[in-house]
Amino acid sequence: MPLQATAPLSRRTATLIGFTAILLWSTLALATSSTGAVPPFLLTALTFAIGGAVGLATALVRGVSLSVLRQPWPVWLHGVGGLFGYHFFYFSALKLAPPAEAGLIAYLWPLLIVLMSAFLPGERLRPAHIAGALMGLAGTVVLLGARAGGFGFAPEFVPGYLAAALCAVIWAVYSVASRHFAKVPTEVVAGFCLATAVLSALCHVAFEPSVWPSGGGEWLAVLALGIGPVGIAFYTWDIGMKRGDIRLLGVMSYAAPVLSTLLLVAAGFAALSWSLGLACALIVGGAAVATLLARR
Repeated sequence: MPLQATAPLSRRTATLIGFTAILLWSTLALATSSTGAVPPFLLTALTFAIGGAVGLATALVRGVSLSVLRQPWPVWLHGVGGLFGYHFFYFSALKLAPPAEAGLIAYLWPLLIVLMSAFLPGERLRPAHIAGALMGLAGTVVLLGARAGGFGFAPEFVPGYLAAALCAVIWAVYSVASRHFAKVPTEVVAGFCLATAVLSALCHVAFEPSVWPSGGGEWLAVLALGIGPVGIAFYTWDIGMKRGDIRLLGVMSYAAPVLSTLLLVAAGFAALSWSLGLACALIVGGAAVATLLARR
């Protein structure tokens, strides 16, 4: 459940809380596949509205006044710009470029988080962190490349590649800059989610046909997305970024696509392959390098 970033959490505990966001994000592909033909911006609007409602309800139950949402404009620019900006450019990239190439470029954000963390006060970037992040990136290249039958970057898709790069930069900046807003309670993320829902709804009206969830199963999938990977995950990620080990969380973020593929395999939507095994080895190895060698 959402917690306040100002709570007295140890660095290790905050890192573990942040890692739950990565675990929840690994369920995105499986849960999204159960939402039918709902277009992306409408799905974003619905799930972020649910995620924001979850945060507000939890705040009220914990006795936190909603006046906490009264924050200076830089806080709102950071939060809404990060959440909505990432999703806007990610969906734009998928429309303007092949999904494999767009997904690979977009998934540069964990490496960018590791590199940008060097500019934070009190953080020291070691070669082991960079090596671990590059191993994770290599694992993602293997996994996505094998799934798509290889990559083929073409000049006509440059706008899509740029949109994917923008979404990677936006998410990395949002994540690392959260440390500068460490005194802002995590409950404020609920406001970011609701604002993102409104902006996504406007994009849906402007750019997409209206295809609503059909039947109870698809509505349950939307609800699960809103509560978990598009709800609680953003609150726990906020705690991890503000109080945890940013470098380690950046490296561990590469586990999300592998865990996602494993879930698809378990559900019968994908098959085991050599690329999955190699990607697992690279990403787990990268996390081990970043964790053990950096401490030494």
